[in-house]
Formats: sequence, structure tokens, C-alpha cells
Amino acid sequence: MSVLLVGEGREYLRERGETLETDLGVLDVPEDAEPGDTLETHLGTAFEVRALRGPDLFEHFERTGAPMMPRDVGLIVGHTGVAGGDRVLDVGTGTGVLSAYVGRMGASVVTYEQDADFADVARENMALAGVEDAVDVRTGDATEHVDELREDAPFDVLTLDTADAPALVEHAPDLLADGGFVAVYSPFVEASRDVVETAREVGLSEIETLETIQREMDFDDRGSRPSTAGVGHTGYLTFGRLV
Repeated sequence: MSVLLVGEGREYLRERGETLETDLGVLDVPEDAEPGDTLETHLGTAFEVRALRGPDLFEHFERTGAPMMPRDVGLIVGHTGVAGGDRVLDVGTGTGVLSAYVGRMGASVVTYEQDADFADVARENMALAGVEDAVDVRTGDATEHVDELREDAPFDVLTLDTADAPALVEHAPDLLADGGFVAVYSPFVEASRDVVETAREVGLSEIETLETIQREMDFDDRGSRPSTAGVGHTGYLTFGRLV
């Protein structure tokens, strides 16, 4: 299992038993290194050992594109109530941040990634996150495996981050457990409209679309105000429920 080594304003990810080599010195990570331990390089630089948590995975996963932001993951978790013991179908794995988060929460995840190379990277990321047994990364187009997914159903939550999301929302009544949720991430508002229309057509309820946006605050001697670095828009999240 990997651990984080944090010191001198830097952060390194290493396996127990591996060696860290930097200009700050050489450090052999003990096999029994535990979070909270302090290790020193041969030059005397101290590094604190930390366990990986969700935000760390976002920073250290190998990326195959723009990963889902932690704030978007938080909205999905908060609006669907996904929890330990739930079964989740996640379509559009990408880097795998969402699958890893909910897998670490104790949910069982089936996730589809169309690109075989991306799927391989996602499997490596799931191993890094320690959820390879909880997250089943499948290669393929989920729209071509609907019959197979019906056999796997019911799922408690269906999460979609894919251009053909409406085609899967169409099958939500066959895939979801009663009371289950759909959560769809879309980078463009036009795509969200298509999802909403499909959700209405198949009889989902509690349909809502939220723009995901955050503003970081700046605090200095002059005063406090939102950062001028940008408004922090990422996309749109549409939710619906089968009742």
C-alpha cells in the first residue's frame, strides 16, 4: 500500500519498501511505515508519513483526461446518499476518481470505460486507492451491454459522465432499485437539457440540474473578497430518482 511522504512543502507518493531520492536526500521507506511516523533522509530532512485520502487520490492518480473535481464528487454523494453496501453503476470511468471515492466509502462499483488503455490506467488507480476488490473496471460501451447490466441490476445509484448519457438514462427504470438515483455530469448545458428531457420521458422524479461552481476566498491586509483567479465553474450535474 502506498503512503504519502510530506515535508519541506513537498509531497511524494511511495510504496512501503521503496526508496525516495531527491535533492533533500535519500530515504528508504520501511515496510512497517505507518501514518504519523516521521522519517528522515540521509541528509536529515524530516518527512511525515500520511495515509492516502480522497483528495490525495485526486492529486496522485495517473490521469487520462480531466478528472472529476472533488466538489462534484461531494455533490453526487450528498444528493444520492451513496453509502456502504450500495451497488453503483458508474459509466465513463476516465481517471476513476468518482469510482475510487465511492469504493472507499464501502460501495460496490461496476464502471465502464470505452478506451481500453484508459481502462488499464483506471485499474492501476483503483489498486493505488486500495479498492481493486470493490471496483470492477470493465472495458466497453455500456450502451452495448444493457442486457448484461439488467442481469446485474438493481443498482442503487447510476452515475454517468459520458456523451451518450441520455441513452443510458432511458434504461434507468430497468437498472435502478426503487428509490435509486441517477446522477449525470455534463460539461455543457445543452447536454443537461437532453438528460432532463429523457429523465422526464421515462418517469423519473425529483429531477434537478445544478451548475457546479465555487469561488475561493482571498484574505489579506486590505480585506477579504472572492479570488480574482476565476469563478471555478466545472459543469452541470443532473439528478433524478426512481420512485
